[in-house]
Amino acid sequence: MPLDQYVYFALSSARTTAQEMTAALGVQPDETKVRGSRIAQPAIPGCHAWKIVCREPGLRVDEQIGLLLDRLRPHTDRIASLARRLEDEEPGSGRAATLQVVRYFRGADEPSQGGPMPADATPNLFGWHLGQEVLDFLAATGAALDVDEYDLTG
Repeated sequence: MPLDQYVYFALSSARTTAQEMTAALGVQPDETKVRGSRIAQPAIPGCHAWKIVCREPGLRVDEQIGLLLDRLRPHTDRIASLARRLEDEEPGSGRAATLQVVRYFRGADEPSQGGPMPADATPNLFGWHLGQEVLDFLAATGAALDVDEYDLTG
């Protein structure tokens, strides 16, 4: 069964822009969203977002998260401070910091978004785990873990 997956870490706010988040962190995002913008997506974003993304094909989720955290870990204190400030802007929203996992399960005859891989080279992407260092990062930054899985086999 083909599987496409990616992970990202996002900071989100209804008030603080991605540009302001970048200035506070000193880290350029891979992607941003602008609240209320008209972009080529089906929905108008309800918040500003600053994202670091890993879409590396052929890696398990925990390997993708490892690459993501290699980039973020040196900035943990600034990320945690900003995440607390963003959470204070909208107490209880629970959306200031998120580690997002997105997985699409496809039918055997559907092409993968990452391109075809030879059958003998296809890694097993179904199992993954979160080690203590990932949990420590989530705890330090106050981030939620959100896993979305979509069955596109039908």
